[in-house]
Formats: sequence, structure tokens, C-alpha cells
Amino acid sequence: MARAPDRVERDEAASQTWPMPRSRGDRWPCSRATEIDTVTVDTFEGEVRIMSARPTPSDLATEVWRDIAKRSFAVIAHVNDEGEPRSSGVVYALIDHSLFVAVAPDSWKARALQTGDQVSVTVPVPRGGLLAMLLPIPPATISFHARVTVHRAEAMTRSSLPKELRRLLPETEGSPICMLELTPEGRFLTYGIGVSLPAMRDPAIAAGHVPTG
Repeated sequence: MARAPDRVERDEAASQTWPMPRSRGDRWPCSRATEIDTVTVDTFEGEVRIMSARPTPSDLATEVWRDIAKRSFAVIAHVNDEGEPRSSGVVYALIDHSLFVAVAPDSWKARALQTGDQVSVTVPVPRGGLLAMLLPIPPATISFHARVTVHRAEAMTRSSLPKELRRLLPETEGSPICMLELTPEGRFLTYGIGVSLPAMRDPAIAAGHVPTG
């Protein structure tokens, strides 16, 4: 088995090297004055990679949209007309930076939510790979506000929907359709996105925010 090098070059522009970390989560000082002040060797998720301890806003935005596109489950919450909090898990599909959710026309979501309403959305992102089967590793999260657009059953047909949305529908052809379109607004609030597993223990590094647009 090849021996790990004693020194690793971080990048050609910096032209500096640091001692190779000897344990998981060891960090090197960064050579340039940027928002990222450390780098981490992450070996917890089945690969060895050098990660910035805190991602840049551009990298975080890219990672957020990538994770939302890869996932399909979210929790949405809002306050009903009586001022009571409600929340539920939903399966979604992402199209053009909007989340689409198929619901039954007589469900509480279809009855309570109107076009123009605002809901909160949280997308859990599993972390840890196979390690999560052995240790209680919590998921990372992406939370945001979203503006609702309700597409009623009478305004669309199954055949008119793109295939990404047809897979959300019940198999019964005659079932009525109601689709909720959730468009993110404001900022994404993240925890554990774009950082290593050891960094998730430090809220100052693991928490982030980036504009949705």
C-alpha cells in the first residue's frame, strides 16, 4: 500500500505546502486571506477530499440547488386560517428552480393553501454515506420560504404534465390532480451543506445562508 506523502501542496498559485494530517478532521492554515480560513481532509464519506471549512457563497448556492435537485422529500409548514401551525412531509420534483408537489384536491394542503400564500420548506440532506448506518449522524438541512402557486385539477391534465411531474401522480388514471408550485424566496438557510462531517459539530462553520435567486 502506497505511503501517504508527508507534505501536500494546496494549490499552485499559493505555492505553499503543509504537513499531511495524521487524523480525521485535522486542518491546515490557509495561505490566503479569504473568507475560508481552514481546509479539512474529509474521510468520513467513503472518499478522501480536501474541503474548504466554509464554502464561498457561490459554491454554497451551487451545492444547495444540486442537493435540492437530488432529493425528493421535504417538510412544508404554514399557519392555517385559525392561526394553528400545520406541517407535513411531501414528495416533490424540481423544475426551473421551483418545487412541485402533487396533492389530493380534498387534502388540507389543497384546501388551506391559496396562490400567493407563503410556506416554510425544509429539505433534509442525508450525510455520512455507509457510516450513517453505524452512527447517529443527523442530516444536513436546507430551509427557506416559498411562495405558493396552486394549479387546480380543472386547469391541467395528466398528459399535459412533463414526465418529472407525472411520476408524482397516483397510478390511477382517473384520479383528480392538484399541483402546488413552491418558488423559493429570500435566502436559503443551511446547516451542514458544503462542509465536512467533522465541521458539522461547529455551528459557526456548519451554518450558512445564501440568496435563493
